[in-house]
Amino acid sequence: MGPQATFGRKYFKAFVSGFFVAVPVTVTVLDRLAYVARVEGASMQPSLNPEGASSPDIVLLNRWSVRNYKVHRGDIVSLLSPKNPQQKIIKRVIALEGDYIKTLGYKNRYMRVPDGHLWIEGDHHGHSFDSNTFGPVSLGLIHGRASHIIWPPHRWKRMQPEVPADRKPLLNGSHESTNDKNC
Repeated sequence: MGPQATFGRKYFKAFVSGFFVAVPVTVTVLDRLAYVARVEGASMQPSLNPEGASSPDIVLLNRWSVRNYKVHRGDIVSLLSPKNPQQKIIKRVIALEGDYIKTLGYKNRYMRVPDGHLWIEGDHHGHSFDSNTFGPVSLGLIHGRASHIIWPPHRWKRMQPEVPADRKPLLNGSHESTNDKNC
C-alpha cells in the first residue's frame, strides 16, 4: 500500500468524522438558534418585499429570542398558520395578551386579546390573511422572530419592533393607555 492510499484513507476518515460532528451541530443551530427564510407575498409590504415578487426578501429568523414566548408589540414573527398547520406565515405583532384592540373587520369590532394569545396583522391590510380573519393566535404557534433582512444586499438591516400609530392597542394588558407607554 503506497502513500497515496494512506493519504486517501486519512482524508476519508477525517471527512466522515467531521461530517458526524457537523450534522448534529447544524441541526441544533437550526432548531434552537436561527435560520433563514424567504418571504413570499404582499401581506407585509412595504416592510418586507417592497419590490414585489420580483425581489423577495430573505430574513434571519431568530428562534432563540422567542424560546420563552418573549414577544413584543411590533415584532415581525414567523408562525404556523392557525388555519393550515402545514403553512408558515410572517406577520407583525400588534397586541399582546390582555391588550384591547380595535379590529379591522373581525367579528367583534373591539376585543381583548386572551391570555396566551397575540393579535397579528400584515402591514398591507388589503392583502393579508391575519388575526382580522381568524382572530387571536396562540403563542405556541410562534417559531421565530425576524431579526434581520439579509437579502437582497441593498436592503440589509436589523429589524426594529414598530407598531403603526393607527394600529396600537387601545389599552395594554396593565390597563394603561398606550399613549402613555412606549410600545
